[in-house]
Amino acid sequence: MAHLYERLVVGGKLILQLHRWDAGHHHGPIGDPSAKPYGNGVLLWFEVDDFDAAMARAEAMNVEIVLLRHRNPPGGDGGPNHWECWVRDPDGYTVVLASPDGSADGSWKS
Repeated sequence: MAHLYERLVVGGKLILQLHRWDAGHHHGPIGDPSAKPYGNGVLLWFEVDDFDAAMARAEAMNVEIVLLRHRNPPGGDGGPNHWECWVRDPDGYTVVLASPDGSADGSWKS
């Protein structure tokens, strides 16, 4: 089976992640194949140094929440072990705010 996603990491920083359209993973499929608007199936992923401050700014702007703050992965070991929140921008793109890898509980780091 092909990889579910690929990650470009430079100097320990996540630069780009390409995720299979049809991979459900723990968050469900990324896009809706029956819909064709801009942004359908695209996630703009940003790692932020201060996740809580970014969440406070998003809340102050009253952004649409697509997926509430959660740990990725939701349980177990491995994975990025960081916090995420998925929001929708005014143009319909899903924007993922993520804390640095290993910051959800500090027990795992790539």
